[in-house]
Amino acid sequence: MFALVLHSHLPWLANHGRWPVGEEWLYQSWAGSYLPLTDMLGRLADEGRTNLISLGITPVLAAQLDDPHCLSGMHHWLGNWQLRAHEATDRALSTREHHAASAALETFETRWRHGGSAVIRRLVDAGTIELLGGPLAHPFQPLLDDRLREFSLSEGLSDAHSRWGSRPNGIWAPECAYAPGMEIGYAAAGVTHFMVDGPALRGDTTLGRPVRDSDVVAFGRDLTVSYRVWSPKSGYPGHAAYRDFHTYDHATGLKHARVTGRTVDSADKEPYDPDRASAAIDKHVADFVDSVRRRLREESSRIGRDALVVAAFDTELFGHWWFEGPVWLERVLRALPEAGIDVGTLDDARARGYVGAAVDLQESSWGSGKDWRVWAGDAVSDLVALNAEVSALALDTIDKNSQRAPGTPELRNRVNDQILRETLMALASDWAFMVSKNSAAGYARDRAHVHAHALREIADAVARGHEDKAAALAAQWNRADGLFPGLDARRLRP
Repeated sequence: MFALVLHSHLPWLANHGRWPVGEEWLYQSWAGSYLPLTDMLGRLADEGRTNLISLGITPVLAAQLDDPHCLSGMHHWLGNWQLRAHEATDRALSTREHHAASAALETFETRWRHGGSAVIRRLVDAGTIELLGGPLAHPFQPLLDDRLREFSLSEGLSDAHSRWGSRPNGIWAPECAYAPGMEIGYAAAGVTHFMVDGPALRGDTTLGRPVRDSDVVAFGRDLTVSYRVWSPKSGYPGHAAYRDFHTYDHATGLKHARVTGRTVDSADKEPYDPDRASAAIDKHVADFVDSVRRRLREESSRIGRDALVVAAFDTELFGHWWFEGPVWLERVLRALPEAGIDVGTLDDARARGYVGAAVDLQESSWGSGKDWRVWAGDAVSDLVALNAEVSALALDTIDKNSQRAPGTPELRNRVNDQILRETLMALASDWAFMVSKNSAAGYARDRAHVHAHALREIADAVARGHEDKAAALAAQWNRADGLFPGLDARRLRP
């Protein structure tokens, strides 16, 4: 059996900058990946196809796809895309981009204008996808305080239920990060399976593996198959015929060139040719199907029973980074069954017995070295210390600010709610990743410190007994960081 797993995630970007890092990142991914991906899955759903992929959508991304500010910003961005297409001096580029922008606008205005939840729920209700959940704001869980870890996961799964009417029993753990004992928390939250990277299972990913003494199953990413697509040296997106991500027309921001060659300067790139790209897609679909078939046969022979192959990717690879990715995905999802390959979800795999012996899973992630260095190494030691300070201050303040007279009910406290909201955003794994990879590191550090500052400011007013000031500060910060309106600090374990 073959299982395709996609992980959709962006940190909270609303009201925190626009360009070069900020809301623009959200709108590019929305237009390039989320719109065409859900369109494609919708077409397959209309054909009655079910159990095609396990689709992870983090709560913090889901919040942005439903947020009124983001919906308005996305509509504006799509309109601007169309205007930029009209300004292009290259006629072929202008025509191509005009049609693409017009189609995206129509899709957005007819299906997305009131939020992403209805779009995703249709796919869930049709059985086309298995929905994978996760913790609220994508924290690096192994380094998280136990109380915050438990709260974030439970609330994240509840958030999914409120949006899509279904509480996921599978998750894509942020950064595929694991520490011994986390399976206990997963079981308590109702999680039956989760993703790890292939090396966490020592490369033996042909079956899911129960973790330690629990019934929670870890599924590992098959690197042999996954790297056919996602490899910086030989992955499909680097083919000469595909649209080049890094080369664009400076007057309009439109991408007009094909990769041409890995060592070719941007100025020397050839014009993009859709027909040439389509031929390359067909070639890579056939190669991927052959790779999956070969891997299934090899692994089934090795273990003496039917094997499972799991290919896992970031959703944003398809469309945003690799322009042709959504078309490739649709052709692959059609070609695999035609080639006699059984396609299913992780939940299918678990239910149908693609599970082997238990494993004593060790500390791991899918980052560099497959350990925790990206999120806990020397390059981010300042953020590790900041996270520890933020966690301690938030929990201490909330505990002290939650005291009530015996026998009286505890009323909802919007100050505590906002303290918790800012804390979870300060602890997002994205900031350490961006610093370690030197990708907009300044923005990442600023974001961590902005949320830490918000927490400190509110907590200081609470500590001084200035209740009105604390309430005013919480309300002010909520105008920028108002995601998860159902977040309630009373559900934080005492």
